[in-house]
Amino acid sequence: MASFRLRPKFEMISEKPMAELITLVNEKCKNNTHHLTGLAILDQISIWVEKAHRKYWSPQLSILMYPHDDGTKTRILGTYGPMPTVWTFFMFLYITIGVLVTFITIIGFAQRSLGNDHRILWVVPILLIIAATLYVFSQMGQKLAAHQMYNIHFFFKEILEEEVPEV
Repeated sequence: MASFRLRPKFEMISEKPMAELITLVNEKCKNNTHHLTGLAILDQISIWVEKAHRKYWSPQLSILMYPHDDGTKTRILGTYGPMPTVWTFFMFLYITIGVLVTFITIIGFAQRSLGNDHRILWVVPILLIIAATLYVFSQMGQKLAAHQMYNIHFFFKEILEEEVPEV
């Protein structure tokens, strides 16, 4: 897993058609010893860690499938990331910090241009430090969950019985 990537991705072409992939994933997710579960519906596949073995930072694999050529092959786009609740929480914090920085900067420079007290601008570096700290925490969480991500990766490789690009 490469550093400084919020959500590692891969792309590949499978020799199997979409319908066969959906069947394979659903069968293998019911009967496996990897403590993983998943679901395949229409053109999407999700594989995640079973609830009993899940931690806050546990990842999931989200896959989109597209027919390739005449439908005998499948184009697969995979993204590893945290569970949706964790991802949403971090995005909410990043967006909140971004909005606060924008408004505080506008207010601060407006006050400065009017010759008023503009000490509010000192909040901007503090918010940027908080954003950097959030990023560091997200990277630490990604490292803590790396072994689970590799389990999911190799489980998907086992399902496909094909080579899956490294992330």
